[in-house]
Amino acid sequence: MSDLNKMIDEISQKLNMLNIGVIKAEDFSDEKLEDLEYLHQMIMKKKTFSPSEMRAIAEELAALRK
Repeated sequence: MSDLNKMIDEISQKLNMLNIGVIKAEDFSDEKLEDLEYLHQMIMKKKTFSPSEMRAIAEELAALRK
């Protein structure tokens, strides 16, 4: 499993995303890898997320897609 796949999987699990297939590693370009790594680190540090944080994370993931 690539680092990108692992990050996507961990983000999906941490956020309890019901539709994990919504985000896939191939949806992200290598140019956005650094931004995705930063988002991943922030998500992994938190235990819980408010609805507004979940919305912001979803928006950020959408913005990072190709």
